[in-house]
Amino acid sequence: MSVRIAAAATCLVLGLAAPLHAQDAITYDFEGSFDDATFAVENAIVNQGLVIDSVSHVGDMLARTGEDVGSAQELFTGADIFQFCSAVVSREVMEADPLNVVHCPYSIAVTERDGAVTILHRSYPDGAMQQVEDLLSTIVAEAGGS
Repeated sequence: MSVRIAAAATCLVLGLAAPLHAQDAITYDFEGSFDDATFAVENAIVNQGLVIDSVSHVGDMLARTGEDVGSAQELFTGADIFQFCSAVVSREVMEADPLNVVHCPYSIAVTERDGAVTILHRSYPDGAMQQVEDLLSTIVAEAGGS
């Protein structure tokens, strides 16, 4: 087994995705409340015929554990991450390159900081993964991100 395939398999088993850097995030402003944004994103995902695998309440976790890790800094007023996959798009991008499995599941985050609500998702590599980026951009547009 090649090192690249072994690394991809390890990431898949451990539930890890490719690392994300700030410059890899595509952000959209949302005019409305955090709750309105999460509701809109959830509906937009479902409207695409997709099933949400999980919603990670990262903001709640960070608020709950801050003191335990020695930090009093409030990072977000709210932060949720919706994870889901598309059988059609996933098959296409993985047939183009099976190592694209490391990008699945796909996610859209909604955050609130200092009263500003933002919807964001990863920027994916050029090539087949642009189909995923296009899907995510379509979902965010339907949710009202601008």
